[in-house]
Amino acid sequence: MPLEICKISREKRVNICREACETSPDKGYCASQKMYFYGYKLHGVCSVNGVFHSIDLTKASVHDNEVLQDLNQQLSHCQLLGDKGYIGKEIQLDLFNTSAIRLYTPKRSNQKDYKPYPYVFRKTRKRLETLFSQLCDQFLIRRNYAKTFLGFRTRILSKITALTLVQFINHFSLGRPLNQIKHAIF
Repeated sequence: MPLEICKISREKRVNICREACETSPDKGYCASQKMYFYGYKLHGVCSVNGVFHSIDLTKASVHDNEVLQDLNQQLSHCQLLGDKGYIGKEIQLDLFNTSAIRLYTPKRSNQKDYKPYPYVFRKTRKRLETLFSQLCDQFLIRRNYAKTFLGFRTRILSKITALTLVQFINHFSLGRPLNQIKHAIF
C-alpha cells in the first residue's frame, strides 16, 4: 500500500521525514492505483483471517521483491499469496529453497503459462484487500501529519495496533466476527 508524505508536486521543497538519508521518503509508482507518489510503501503479511503477522515499511522506490528477502528469516514452511508485484520464478524458487515458502501470485494475461487464479486464492486475496481498505477508510492510515520519520512510523504502527486490538475484542470478548470493526465496541 502506498503511503504518501505529500503530493508529488511538492516533493522537492518538503522537509518531512528527511532527517536521515536512509529513512528519507522517495518517489515511487503504484501499479494498482496507476499513480506516482512520494513517500513510503507498507508491506503486510496477514493470516487467512485478516490478522497481521508482520509489516514492513520501505521507501517508495524499493521493489516489492526486495521485501521478500526479509521473509526468509521471519517465516518458513508456509504458503503466501502475493499480488502481481511479486511475480518472478527466481524469487519464488529462492523462497522455496531457503525457507520452504510457497509463493502464489496471479499470472498476467499475456504470460506464456497463463492460468486463471484459483477461486480459493481470489477469495482469500479479497479478504486481505478488504483489510487494507478498512485501514484506509476507518483508521485513515494514509492521513499522516507527522514531521519526522519516527513520528510517521509510530502513527502507522499505532493504527495497525488499533485494528488488531479491535479484532481481538471482537473475537475474544464480544464473540462477534473478527473483522466487523465498525461495530466493535458498541
